[in-house]
Amino acid sequence: MSFLALSPAQHSAHFITLSSVFFRTALLGALVCVAIPALAQPAAQAYEPPRTVYGRPDLQGTWSNASITTLERNGRYERLTLSDDEIARATSQHPQNVRLATDDNMVAGELPDGTDLSRGRGYNAFWIDPGTQFGVIDGEYRTSWIVEPADGRIPYSEQGEQLRSALRNKNAGSDGPEARPLAERCISTNMRVGPPMINGLYNNNYEIIQTEDYVVIRTEMVSHARIVRLNQEHQMDTIKPMFGESVGYWDGDTLVVETTNFHPLQEEASISLSPQGRVLEQFTRVSAEQILYEFTVEDPRYYSQPWHGEARFLPAAGNVFEFACHEGNYALGAILGGARREELQQELER
Repeated sequence: MSFLALSPAQHSAHFITLSSVFFRTALLGALVCVAIPALAQPAAQAYEPPRTVYGRPDLQGTWSNASITTLERNGRYERLTLSDDEIARATSQHPQNVRLATDDNMVAGELPDGTDLSRGRGYNAFWIDPGTQFGVIDGEYRTSWIVEPADGRIPYSEQGEQLRSALRNKNAGSDGPEARPLAERCISTNMRVGPPMINGLYNNNYEIIQTEDYVVIRTEMVSHARIVRLNQEHQMDTIKPMFGESVGYWDGDTLVVETTNFHPLQEEASISLSPQGRVLEQFTRVSAEQILYEFTVEDPRYYSQPWHGEARFLPAAGNVFEFACHEGNYALGAILGGARREELQQELER
């Protein structure tokens, strides 16, 4: 049966089956290829989470998914997991609490004091905050959040690749601001906002708020508040919100969220999701310091199969502040204005 046709009860069984298969596959690969590092991480079934006044696990607070681990597995890694020795080598260039060097001549460990802003640089180095450690899931250092397919890569279909190529070509030849990529227009960088919610170079913080009937996930990136209605059906077949329509329910101590009805513009985002797409997420508080986050993406328009990932959220210090994107940014208008000036000049010279 297609994942798209599953009922809420079947979703849970589907996730349990997938999780069992993924765990056995990852465990077998780890036993054959590398010793699993013995990291202290309480088992989910042994941990009793704090609860809200409604009796549900309390997921509230400010969390971060910043990490060296990325959605897709980098080609330098052959396996899902890394040993202690491999971790030491891989993180030697990413010490704790040190920002990475960038291509604007900043030096790792030397934070700018603001005087460099007037020289036309500083943004890339000053604001990045990608994280300095690999993510740990089930006591294993992970090289990618994607665990299925086993190669840790998004399984684009041939049609999906062609569609994404066509979208890139369309944006490359666009003459107006309304056709520029969504991120340039500060509309969507959906890997951070989700679903699924994936870490990036900066703005990796999230605030979760709960009531009996709703869960709100407020993202630092783009300042979007995703409102998850609990124990309700999807109602927006004729309305396509930019980030889809999210409904959820509690399966024991796990919050399950199903998102559908994505806006067609979301096909242009970094993770393509068409109106046919669906994302199923699970949030389980497995310790005082970690929320286990699982997700499955299915969209027959872009992907040859459903793909599944496991990530984690850790406590973040401070508050989630309002996101500023185009304030003081004249680049896009200046670039487009310059292009129109060049066209005019060419016309006058004919």
